[in-house]
Amino acid sequence: MHPTQVLFLGKQQPISLPVCDHYAGAEKLMRKSVALQQELGPVFDITCDCEDGASAGNEAAHAQLVASIIAGDDNRFGRIGARVHDIGSTFFEQDVEIICKTAATRLAYLMLPKAESLADVKAAIDLINHHSNQAGRQALPVHVLIETHGALAEVAAIAALPQVQSLSFGIMDFVSAHYGAIPSTAMRSPGQFSHPLVVRAKLEIAAACHAHGKVPSHNVTTDIKDMSTVAADARRAMAEFGYSRMWSIHPDQIKPILRAFTPQQSEIDDAAQILLAAQKADWGPIQHNGILHDRASYRYYWTVLQRAKLNGVAIPELATALL
Repeated sequence: MHPTQVLFLGKQQPISLPVCDHYAGAEKLMRKSVALQQELGPVFDITCDCEDGASAGNEAAHAQLVASIIAGDDNRFGRIGARVHDIGSTFFEQDVEIICKTAATRLAYLMLPKAESLADVKAAIDLINHHSNQAGRQALPVHVLIETHGALAEVAAIAALPQVQSLSFGIMDFVSAHYGAIPSTAMRSPGQFSHPLVVRAKLEIAAACHAHGKVPSHNVTTDIKDMSTVAADARRAMAEFGYSRMWSIHPDQIKPILRAFTPQQSEIDDAAQILLAAQKADWGPIQHNGILHDRASYRYYWTVLQRAKLNGVAIPELATALL
């Protein structure tokens, strides 16, 4: 019996995604990102950006470019998605139609920005399904950017939608939506981890995701020169706020994010030993180094191995069959 059949009691196991979501808008940057993904492997996702990447008047051509990159032979791992214009934009359906028509079967996900409500997300998913179904793709994964008051108010219901895989926090727009009531210092560290309204938003997004087995994705670090800041932000996002994924906006940010979200080798080794012992005990309680373990801790250590695998880290050979 596979561990997931025991540990998740017949329920769908939580969604697992690469821990870094790298954004690129210009053609040169998108192609460089694809080349880096080929070098490192599918340890990070690429989101080709139609919302901020397209110049005014060039929206259709940009969507066609994004579609061609996703559908191209260089997309070796199927881990390239796209951020489309928001549902209130005249370019939203155009983006979806163009990208789905060319690349629906190779598309990892579509990211929806600036949703104002659960109804917005549902309407967007209906339209996405219309175009993706026509292109031969059913239930295309959707990621949602939570950056408005309305979306935050209904975040649990949004996370519960079956097609939604991940929720991201849009800190810049969220802070701006308070019209000066939150200082600009809360858009970056250390303020982003201490201002009560920002902390509340981050925690509600993470809690909603974990309640429904979805992936909470942390906002960007705007400092693109000091990689120690990126690494510190990623560590705090994971350890203190429960995030299991983070945005990158510069190629140099990818590796620090990967390292921050990768379990320590000692924890990977412990997880392998504990789960192998649990398997021998038919998933009954065991003791390891004097500590009692049962199915609750087995689920935790199974996710440790899952995270290590997603990050391309070597797992003890005997434990690979557990994943």
